Amino acid sequence: MQPNAYVGVSRLNCRSLPTQYRGAEVEICRANRSTFYNSRLIIATQTAHSTDGRNMSDTNLQLRSLVKKNGELEISLVRIAVEEPKADEVVVRIEASPINPSDLGLLFGVADMNNAKVSGSPSSPVITAKIPENLMRTVAGRVDQSLPVGNEGAGIVVKAGSSKEAQALLGQTVAVLGGSMYSQFRTLKVIQCMLLPSGTKPSEGASCFVNPLTALSMVETMRRENHTALVHTAAASNLGQMLNKICIKDGVSLVNIVRKQDQEDLLRKLGAKYVCNSSSPTFFQDLTQALTATGATIAFDAIGGGKLAGQILACMEAAAVAKMTEFSRYGSTTFKQVYIYGGLDRGPTELVRSYGMVWSLSGWLLTPFLQKIGGEATQKLRDRVVAELKTTFASHYTKEISLAEALQLENISAYAKFGTGAKYLINPSKA
Repeated sequence: MQPNAYVGVSRLNCRSLPTQYRGAEVEICRANRSTFYNSRLIIATQTAHSTDGRNMSDTNLQLRSLVKKNGELEISLVRIAVEEPKADEVVVRIEASPINPSDLGLLFGVADMNNAKVSGSPSSPVITAKIPENLMRTVAGRVDQSLPVGNEGAGIVVKAGSSKEAQALLGQTVAVLGGSMYSQFRTLKVIQCMLLPSGTKPSEGASCFVNPLTALSMVETMRRENHTALVHTAAASNLGQMLNKICIKDGVSLVNIVRKQDQEDLLRKLGAKYVCNSSSPTFFQDLTQALTATGATIAFDAIGGGKLAGQILACMEAAAVAKMTEFSRYGSTTFKQVYIYGGLDRGPTELVRSYGMVWSLSGWLLTPFLQKIGGEATQKLRDRVVAELKTTFASHYTKEISLAEALQLENISAYAKFGTGAKYLINPSKA
């Protein structure tokens, strides 16, 4: 029997079909995981040729974040229709989407999650939390807008547009980037999809974009801006571990900054040579020595707030001044760059100017950088991610949770901590 033999069968009659041919019912009833995988070719074939537009639309659950005028944050699950794919688009059933720090910024905003409350039902919880009045101005641009969350994910292509490129992805496992990933289904352009190697699970490809491309782009930025080594803060993170593997493999000197002994131990086990603990009484000396040894003059700071960015510039200057043969009241002529790319500390960035006049502190984001280097260079980075998906860019998760479980207070308190080794994975298709 051909897979498309039951394309014209109505939804009411699907229940009388053998299980392996109930394409629509598998989607609608959210059958168990094994049934879905055994039937995914049927699903893809049927939905690709559907003309009534009803398939999947009544099962598409999406997580939303809303900031209200009264200073209240509301996080809930809503049902939305699945957009029909255009010629160059596909519909992906999302089965894995990581919770990254960048996702938490949109999810929680600046609300006080320590005093969050839950209401609603277990299958459709609603989280509310107060936003401090003095911080409402920072989220003024999103007031009364119900915003979807989730930067990246992975899943199965269950429907495709008419183009050759879209049709080629039917039934395939892909990693995707494009926002709104805490949804059961996403309609995306083919260019937003990365075909994963055969046998790759969605959970293995869920973090293909943000962390891997960020780590690779940091090294690429270093090279393009004529630096020879780099510094990274919050270095024991998932991203930091990837960056260490890249630098070790590529022969690039990397200075890691952490704040706990167990984080230092973790990185040294990976092979990191330079690890400086910011909580150590000898931190300034250790960092200056590492910068002198490596010649690192560019840093990527995930902390953002506090004194660390300025301390890095000061230590870079100290390492540069030590090599000077003549005194200058303006300091060294060595250019020193610190890029802030995260906000683990939401406080103000504190600078004590003790690093000469040749320096820069600015922001850095992945998307503008990729736009700057262009499609060909970006594709080379993506190709490397796929080639090293289960080695350099392997991600490990503490727990896999459903959309409803993502709104349980005990889970929120765990994944909102930004803790090293506490990365959560949302599976929107999990019952």
